[in-house]
Amino acid sequence: MLSLDVIVNSLPLYVSGAWLTVKLLLVSLLIGLAGAMPLAVMRSSANPLLSYPVWLFTYVIRGTPLLVQLFLIYYGLAQFESMRQSWLWEWFSSAWFCAVLAFGINTCAYTTEIIAGAISATSHGEIEAAKSLGMSRLTLYRRILLPSALRRSLHAYSNEVIMMLHGTSLASIVTLLDITGAAREVNSRYYLPFEAFITAAVFYLGLTFILVGLFRLAEKRWLVHLAARV
Repeated sequence: MLSLDVIVNSLPLYVSGAWLTVKLLLVSLLIGLAGAMPLAVMRSSANPLLSYPVWLFTYVIRGTPLLVQLFLIYYGLAQFESMRQSWLWEWFSSAWFCAVLAFGINTCAYTTEIIAGAISATSHGEIEAAKSLGMSRLTLYRRILLPSALRRSLHAYSNEVIMMLHGTSLASIVTLLDITGAAREVNSRYYLPFEAFITAAVFYLGLTFILVGLFRLAEKRWLVHLAARV
């Protein structure tokens, strides 16, 4: 039998953890998306001096586990005396900052490839039409390529956002009390792992449901022109 009393009494802790999870997710996504847009433009460039460094960055980040990246940033940098003595240590000694940085870098790599793929798949006719109007390369990217690529990337990006939501569960390993951290705390108090982690799963499921709904609304708003017409 489930111990419902434990679940009910622990709900404030889970709500607090859910709020921290949402903040981690939103800040990480903002960092990742801001970095991904210029990197995606470089990644889709025909110039290898621009595209190859970005390819190497995305290859390394996507080829290594997020947990390892988080450990390297939070624990690894602390071993260097020069880091501990520098002004950067005020930031890198913060579990919040290190978690957001690791998550932001990780989602930036995946988002870069998503947007770059969408840019490369842009219809050649759209590009030629923009050029025929005398648009400069900067204007072409700003008004045609990036808006079009971002719209067509919505479905793939929604999967990345959900994966990033689940990835934030690693924050508890560096002492942050997110949803998973709340579950670990409840389990350590009552020794009831099933109640602790099934409640966490319900919270993650609820957040995923909300995110899926928001992206469906966004797709209906910005991808209506791509819908099949009878």
